Amino acid sequence: MTLTELKYIVAVAREKHFGHAAEACFVAQPTLSVAIKKLEDELGVLLFERGGAEVSVTPLGAQIIAQAERVLEQTAAIKELAKQNKDPLAGPLRLGVIYTIGPYLLPPLVRQVIERVPQMPLILQENFTVRLLELLRQGELDAAIMALPLPEHGMSMEPLYDEPFVVAMPKQHAWAKRKAVSAQDLKSETMLLLGNGHCFRDQVLEVCPDMARYASSGNGMQRTFEGSSLETIRHMVASGIGLTVLPRASVPDMGSTDGLLRYVPFAEPVPTRRVVLVWRKSFTRRAAISALCAAIAACELPGVEMLAPASAG
Repeated sequence: MTLTELKYIVAVAREKHFGHAAEACFVAQPTLSVAIKKLEDELGVLLFERGGAEVSVTPLGAQIIAQAERVLEQTAAIKELAKQNKDPLAGPLRLGVIYTIGPYLLPPLVRQVIERVPQMPLILQENFTVRLLELLRQGELDAAIMALPLPEHGMSMEPLYDEPFVVAMPKQHAWAKRKAVSAQDLKSETMLLLGNGHCFRDQVLEVCPDMARYASSGNGMQRTFEGSSLETIRHMVASGIGLTVLPRASVPDMGSTDGLLRYVPFAEPVPTRRVVLVWRKSFTRRAAISALCAAIAACELPGVEMLAPASAG
């Protein structure tokens, strides 16, 4: 049994496809398939059901793969411990970010990191919350920026900032000159939301429960459109299809009168989301986490309240 074989079975379990797993591991598919068959023969168990278009994990295989993930994580921790004798800030930091934060936080964050810790370049990946947590557990990411609430994860977490929500509408909308809009008002409007899988969609529906109820029942709201990104939805709103809710950092100028959109804040209590940094408890480059938190705290995001960074120890 080798670490390479463990890496292969974890990749197949993640991709549910031998070819895609081989690509992710940068090896030929026959090489990966032979190694996995060798491991199965050594263990005397079947790890994967190979029938059909999609590979599935056997019940016993799921337990073995979970253990393999822990072994790979501990192996990565050993390598990190060896690095601690050197500069813990030296070398890349693999950072994940959810889709509704990345476009607005990453540009100023990358500038801050280059200025503060140029020896620690960021390797960035955008993805869904569930996928980022999976990559963290597998040791393929060092840290990830997400928004609460999160599923149970058992990792270390540092609050970064609180971000209010705002309402975006076409400039000709009757509410365009309002000073504030209540969540209750939105239940009678055509709302445009992100599709399933985006945590921001769930956060919007949580703070606007009437929206979720009316959207699912077909009453009140005439229809609810779903988009793949906030920018796609923003363009749909500008065309007059309906309204949407956006995170404040995505709106550089709330008072802008140019263009086809108007932005109106929520009435009190203003719905917000808390953005956090998450990393494995076994990750040993604590100085790198502290440097990243300080760089994020130094970023200027419109309408966002940064929280004082605490110790990442």
